[in-house]
Amino acid sequence: MSEILALEFMRQALVAALLVGIAAPLVGVFLVQRRLSLIGDGMGHVALAGVAVGLLTGQAPVLTALLFAVAAAVAIELIRSRGRTSGDIALAVMFYGGIAAGVVIIAKSPSSSPANLTAYLFGAITTADQNDLWVFAGLAVVVLFTTWLLRPWLFAVANDEEYARASGLPVTALNIALAILTAVTVVVSMRVVGLLLISALMIIPNATAQLLGRSFRASVRWAVLVGVLSSVGGVITSYYAETPSGGTIVLLAIGAFVVVATVSALGAKARAARHRLAERHDHEHGPGCGHAAVAHDDHVDYVHDGHRHAPHEGHYDEHAPDDHPHDGPDSGHDRDGLAPKETAPR
Repeated sequence: MSEILALEFMRQALVAALLVGIAAPLVGVFLVQRRLSLIGDGMGHVALAGVAVGLLTGQAPVLTALLFAVAAAVAIELIRSRGRTSGDIALAVMFYGGIAAGVVIIAKSPSSSPANLTAYLFGAITTADQNDLWVFAGLAVVVLFTTWLLRPWLFAVANDEEYARASGLPVTALNIALAILTAVTVVVSMRVVGLLLISALMIIPNATAQLLGRSFRASVRWAVLVGVLSSVGGVITSYYAETPSGGTIVLLAIGAFVVVATVSALGAKARAARHRLAERHDHEHGPGCGHAAVAHDDHVDYVHDGHRHAPHEGHYDEHAPDDHPHDGPDSGHDRDGLAPKETAPR
């Protein structure tokens, strides 16, 4: 690690990755809530046209990409909310028009090369210079501050747009703000993970966080943590493995999702095995039924033929005798801490 920190371009790359790892999931959480996971791809395609114009005119590609992406963000949201064309069609037009224009214009640029195109499409974080880093840092701060400032209203709109509109919230303005934040995040991330992969860093950490968090706030924290670990870890891994940083970052994020999803599925299966549905009885358990009552968490089990049964919505859940060995029929305690009643014959 000291070897990496000794290199100036790697220090800059790690700072840029940290900024992207924080900003992308924060914006992506609202896109996931609104089922607009692919809007980042649309912005990326249009931003490529902005990069091409910058290369052709000799302007800073980051700034021209930002202008094109923001314009596309506003246009998409206005078409989606007011126009007759559906949101999907509007996105498709932006997708294909942006990338087609970008490829054609870059081909006409005197400074064009396959390396230039690849760097913006798939990321080339180690080529980012000091000026790029300052621009990325400024844009990332804008994204973080605006997201923090608008988070209650963005959440309300993402959760239920119709209710938010009926409550008097400026839904269209908030949607445009979210679209602009997405465009800015795309531009911040294009040198880190590439325009074709940025949507993955917005969406996949949030998909992982939904499996880990039990609330919206917890999910956001998990998403940022996964995003930071994936982006910073991807840069470090790509340095030693000599692989493209953008692809490595996305693969790490996908790997984290697969691991968490697998562990969650196995945990759910294990919990289901411990919560087996018992057979129905002609005999109904309850106070005075003659079977020992045993306190179990927030309910009461009844010991019956070596098993513990808990009444639950018209059936009995069966709990294994060894779940709480100290609560068995020979423990000397019932739900009131007294000696259990004598077990009546079945």
